Amino acid sequence: MTVIGLDDTDSRSRGMCTTYVADTVARRLTEAGATVERVLLVRCNPAVEHKTRGNAALAVHTDAAPSTAVDVAADVVDAAAETADDRTNPGVIVADGAPGDVPAAVATFARRAVTDIHARADARRLLETAGYRAETWGNGRGVVGALAAVGARAAFDEWTAEHIAYRRPERWGTDRDVDAGTVFDAADARYPTVWDTVDREAGEVVCVPHTPGPVLYGIRGDDAAACRAVAADIDAEPVARARCFRTNQGTDAHLRPGTVAGARDGRSYRLDGTVSTAPETRRGGHVFLAVADGDAELPCVAFEPTGRFRDRVRRLRVGDDLTVCGEVASGTLKLEKFALRDRRETESATPTCPDCGRTMESAGRGQGYRCRDCGTSADGRIERPLDRELTVGWYEVPPRARRHVARPLVRGGFDAPTHPER
Repeated sequence: MTVIGLDDTDSRSRGMCTTYVADTVARRLTEAGATVERVLLVRCNPAVEHKTRGNAALAVHTDAAPSTAVDVAADVVDAAAETADDRTNPGVIVADGAPGDVPAAVATFARRAVTDIHARADARRLLETAGYRAETWGNGRGVVGALAAVGARAAFDEWTAEHIAYRRPERWGTDRDVDAGTVFDAADARYPTVWDTVDREAGEVVCVPHTPGPVLYGIRGDDAAACRAVAADIDAEPVARARCFRTNQGTDAHLRPGTVAGARDGRSYRLDGTVSTAPETRRGGHVFLAVADGDAELPCVAFEPTGRFRDRVRRLRVGDDLTVCGEVASGTLKLEKFALRDRRETESATPTCPDCGRTMESAGRGQGYRCRDCGTSADGRIERPLDRELTVGWYEVPPRARRHVARPLVRGGFDAPTHPER
């Protein structure tokens, strides 16, 4: 077997999509008489600076000879990559051997590419040690993702599916013609096996991108056949071609265990803490709070595009025990989901007069409280029950705001009750 890794062929402003490039490579290899066993779509660290929206790297698993694989992949990237954008710096790596038999260091590199940050020099040294062939364009930054894609099969155990339909080239850059009603109907028919196709509460189609690239829509789910079935039921403009990818999307592969004190920028964490500041809605509609563990404190934010998720965050109280998940940037964790572990059921309050019902006043330092009108007294503050709307369990951002790699609650595998967003 031969593994071809590709990355960084698209542009934020000019379009293209590395999945399209990988699909083209796979088709050219098939036309040349080779067999393509699978194509992997690997979402790398979503927190890195140099990325387009999804930070995807691709791997093509084929029985083509390595020399053929290099020639075909390089020709396709030469023709398709948006290298006119100086932020696009493609990399192609070709590895001779079975996808699951890469060196342990390559598998480790792949895992870290999803949870951490790699330097180009590290990728270069490792691919040379492994004896892989590489082709680069520009500064060659794409070798990082390409090497991660080569090692992904050995690095990860959990895979989902995405069926991607591509537009005819003459329609690239124009408005997409997709019937939203058929998308909702198809998504409803196969939910929850197929997920994040639409945002039902917002009435928004999620699977159709708004970039100028070749993708018409992408259907994500646990089962490739179900994803294809949803696609077959969608009324849309003509589909030029399509492919179903195996992917680490929807798996939370980007989350690393962490602590409040140890959280660093550029990584995504799952960590425990206690709410230490009350939720506050700030300019722009963003909701901020902080969690603490001992003396360490970490600000957290639910951004305005997370919509109704912010209402869940606003209902948290100081003293609630949480598990929070998300990327840390500029010292703040951007919430993707949280679990309410133990909620505060009472709050400290000034006592009320048992006779007239009015709030008592302080009788002086260390002297408790008294009612001026009735003369009743109380020794100190009381604990008053809270009316809590949130129950213990997991809460998440809605589909319209979810990262590709983030695990939807509907997929299961969580350690507490879940409250999925549809």
